[in-house]
Amino acid sequence: MGASGSCIRKPKELPSSDSTDPAKDRSFGTTGRTNMEEFKVQTAKHNNHAPMRPPSEQPKDRATKRLSSESNGMSEGGAGAATPVELTALEESFRRFAIHGDTRATGKEMHGKNWSKLCKDCGVIDGKTITLTDVDIVFTKVKNKSCRTITYDQFKEALGELARKRFKDKPAEEASEEVFKLIEGKSPVISGVTRAVASPTVSRLTDTTKFTGSHKERFDETGRGKGKAGRVEMVDTSGYVSGYKHAGSYEKKVQGKPHPPKPL
Repeated sequence: MGASGSCIRKPKELPSSDSTDPAKDRSFGTTGRTNMEEFKVQTAKHNNHAPMRPPSEQPKDRATKRLSSESNGMSEGGAGAATPVELTALEESFRRFAIHGDTRATGKEMHGKNWSKLCKDCGVIDGKTITLTDVDIVFTKVKNKSCRTITYDQFKEALGELARKRFKDKPAEEASEEVFKLIEGKSPVISGVTRAVASPTVSRLTDTTKFTGSHKERFDETGRGKGKAGRVEMVDTSGYVSGYKHAGSYEKKVQGKPHPPKPL
């Protein structure tokens, strides 16, 4: 065992943490500076955002954007880009009539009933050159066979058909412009008031001549309520027999005569 010292193995020396490779240091430093520069650029872009609009202008912007998107949608200008399209006066009127009477309508398509109402309310139907029958025929002509509605483009096509028939002495473009002017800026006309339907049941309950029992005593012959006299039994303290025709006549005679002088 004297030579046992030669059999003991020495542990391997691990690389010191302080020793670094100059090449690795250079690459790490370059990468660190690059990441820091990108971080500063992104932070500057985030801080330099556009100022917020006043609260009073935000609802207007949202309403304009909603109307633009609900009409013909958005015009795509690239990948993920969308630009709102401004509505014309004719398209606004089309949308107003398209959603009239239908809470589920989006304003992009119009039914035949609303199409006829538009032509009637806006004066397109004059009763001479254009009638309600002509309007229905044109609607059936321009719409798709499997659809019951027309789009905005088909709507303009239908107006062009009616314009050529109404303004025969003008070119097609001028005739269409004349019809467009009749519709631009218009809204559906709401006329008439809901009337109450006479019901025999209700009339019987409100006719005082048909009342019986205690209910009959609460009203006079004309149907006017008697008030307390119709609800409570009033005691007659006048001294006259009930039903006497000349009740109160004696008091009138006495009041008209002069009173005798009192004795001294």
